[in-house]
Amino acid sequence: MTNVYVHGIGMTQFGTFIDRTMKDMLLDACIQALEDAGNPKVDAVFVGNFMGGSIYNQEILGAIVANELGLGFVPTAKVEGACASGGIALRQGILGIMSGEYNTVLVAGVEKMKHASTVDVTQAINAAMDNDSNEKNAGLTFPGFFGVLANRYFYETGASKKHLAMVALKNREHALNNPVAQFRKPATFNEIMEARMITNPLGLFDCSPMTDGAAAVVISKDKSAIHIRSSAQASGPTQMQDAEDLLSIPAIRESGRLAYEKAGVGPDDIDVVEIHDCFSMTEMIAIEELGFFNKREGWIAVEEGRTKSTGDKPVNTSGGLLSRGHPIGATGVAQIYQLVRQLRGNAANQVDNPRLALAQNLGGTGSYSTVHILERV
Repeated sequence: MTNVYVHGIGMTQFGTFIDRTMKDMLLDACIQALEDAGNPKVDAVFVGNFMGGSIYNQEILGAIVANELGLGFVPTAKVEGACASGGIALRQGILGIMSGEYNTVLVAGVEKMKHASTVDVTQAINAAMDNDSNEKNAGLTFPGFFGVLANRYFYETGASKKHLAMVALKNREHALNNPVAQFRKPATFNEIMEARMITNPLGLFDCSPMTDGAAAVVISKDKSAIHIRSSAQASGPTQMQDAEDLLSIPAIRESGRLAYEKAGVGPDDIDVVEIHDCFSMTEMIAIEELGFFNKREGWIAVEEGRTKSTGDKPVNTSGGLLSRGHPIGATGVAQIYQLVRQLRGNAANQVDNPRLALAQNLGGTGSYSTVHILERV
């Protein structure tokens, strides 16, 4: 169990913002979080970001935040862990406080993607794969990887493409009520089922979008109403050929196990969840790996509506990556933003009186996973 508490949160609108710079969005989210926390003295800054250097030609993000916001000569760092960059940045801030080095830390995440071509963004994202491998040389992509998992899942269970569509539709319906979500236009089940195919069986709605956006959180050892009960991180295979089971992502399972152990709770105790649905299939596997449902039975829970905001295990009430949006470095921090609001009782798709919340952030095809468990105290 940690001695770290959340004091402030901030988040920009996610979407396409040609007229906003990465710096502008990053500072906006940080200012919101600092004001929400009462503008405390900050001892360190950690920023999650994946592609700032490769497609935006901007690094030194931590130093930029400290300088522009007048935080003084505090230590800063940019943290990269592919799509788990935000979750890892948060964990670094937590560890810094637990070590006794810092009292209060500002953690942020940001990505600017929509200014670049799809080809350039895809090439940059592919840096999160093992590029010195036969799988890369054979042309494996992220949609291709999770498409293989989906087909295998169908083969081993009674699931079908309609269950992926149910995940995508559920997350779109959640996003409709989220004022900072990227996609707030309704979609129908048939529209999702008939959408342009990206890689069989994943259609357009099954894949998270390119997104601009930023999110931030202020954490401290000083007590508040939101306690970070545990923080955990794990790594996993970087190639499909190394997987012992195609329908398991060990980093998710292990980071979840560690987080539960540290928090002294189990899956049944969690009231609301934000997980890394980079693809609809990823959500199906993650809810199983985290112990919310039995292996090979997540599709049944989806079919029964149990992961909706009105279900017994609400998942991605923000709209998730699929519809809230996925500005890669900001995603892990945006999950915390939504869960803090759930625990405060003022979230989009507010669930009934939640006490424990879980955030899971994935990097690569399973290279990294972080899990954080938050508690309303």
